[in-house]
Amino acid sequence: MQVSINDIISALEDLKDPERLEFAKRSYPTAMKVIGVTVPNEKVVLKALKDQTKKHTVREKIELAKALVNTGIFECQHIAYEYLGKDKKALSELTPADIDDLDRNLDNWVSVDCFSAYLLGYAWRENIVDTEKVRSYLKAEDFWRRRVPVVATVALNQKARGGKGDAPRTLDICERVVNDHADMINKALSWAIRELAKIDKEPVVEFIEKHADSLHPRVLREVGNKLEKGTKN
Repeated sequence: MQVSINDIISALEDLKDPERLEFAKRSYPTAMKVIGVTVPNEKVVLKALKDQTKKHTVREKIELAKALVNTGIFECQHIAYEYLGKDKKALSELTPADIDDLDRNLDNWVSVDCFSAYLLGYAWRENIVDTEKVRSYLKAEDFWRRRVPVVATVALNQKARGGKGDAPRTLDICERVVNDHADMINKALSWAIRELAKIDKEPVVEFIEKHADSLHPRVLREVGNKLEKGTKN
């Protein structure tokens, strides 16, 4: 059964909610078109998509996800990342070229975090892409793209995503952004270090001590709380 991108868009349009659209404009502004669909309703469309594509080959699923991303519609992009990110077989067959093709319109925290944690982080952990590829995002002038590799480390360490802990690769990226105090970088750095701390505290303590004079107070506070109390606050 062929799945029509236009049918997916129509299904999303039928679920549009003006209040959700206004929330999206405030919470994650983007240059993409935003229909205004709540997360529960997105999941309804995603479930239908999964049911319709059960007999698709892995390559067909990956190409479908790319087509969704290429619509330039926020909800289509979000569904595409979720669609692949929860399909272990599809994830395992991603190529570096696929990752490049799925890297579109990363101009808000939702898109960045889904792409980074679901796709790039997985591909890095499984050595589909190498560390140099991940580091390359740090050269960008755009802070959203610089956030990408920091969030990608979450996939190395978060058990719920299959991470088993990887202090060397995590801290290699973190060390490269200790002086980058863009707000979204600070938040991502805190998250990355706290995820590693859950699984391997000692290198985190050493990292904090080594870079205490450079790290933003937010990072020091949240990571310190995580190490002492188990929470960031």
